[in-house]
Amino acid sequence: MVVQVVLVHGIRTSATMWRSQVAHLEGRGIPVHAIDLPGHGARMAETFTLEGAFATIDDAVTDAAARGPVLLAGHSMGGLLSVEYVGREVPPPVAGFIAASCTAIPRGLGLRTYRVLARGFDALPDRGMWLTNRMLERTLPPETREDFGAGGYAFDTQDAALRSLSVLDLLAALRRIDVPLWFINGQYDQLRLNERLFVGVAQHAELIVVPRTSHLVSAMRPSVFNALLDVAIATIEQNTRSGRARARSQPET
Repeated sequence: MVVQVVLVHGIRTSATMWRSQVAHLEGRGIPVHAIDLPGHGARMAETFTLEGAFATIDDAVTDAAARGPVLLAGHSMGGLLSVEYVGREVPPPVAGFIAASCTAIPRGLGLRTYRVLARGFDALPDRGMWLTNRMLERTLPPETREDFGAGGYAFDTQDAALRSLSVLDLLAALRRIDVPLWFINGQYDQLRLNERLFVGVAQHAELIVVPRTSHLVSAMRPSVFNALLDVAIATIEQNTRSGRARARSQPET
């Protein structure tokens, strides 16, 4: 069975942030589905709720799992949501998990500061788009520069989505995750705050820090991120083959 990939975007952006990864995987013949969370992208008119976000992830994973083992990858907010989802008490059908740019607990002063900064940015003329575009021009390569905004920016969803993240129990979820897990962070990512804690709590985690890279690791270093997707896919394929071999070797009862 072919590995299936499900991609979960970060806050404000949409499924279009994964264009480079989708093109890479499709070029390899790997089925991939980049979802839009409620209040984002093609679903901008909807209200963001945690329940709706988890239902969206679960629908995509369940559908993909009917065709093969699933690699789930989430970035930033999408990564935090995916940690909580993969770490459910009743594990979902996920065979491997990439959590990118999301090793921070979204609570307390850090979350309040982030929300204040986001509101201030949003209050700028043109909702800060001039500054956003200038930043993307300076940090992203031409081939991915348009991807974050191609599906539109979820300005009106941002604060509600950030506020909702405070109820996530990420450490409990991490302790329950029993599949290969890769934390991928940019060297200069502001969400590396609890990186060591996350790696220490998780059972099967590997930390990969991409040098000279910011929070937007998948778009800033697309070839590196795509190579890491390939590593995760190869690992799941090997584990699947090993599991089948063990099953065949078990004596019948």
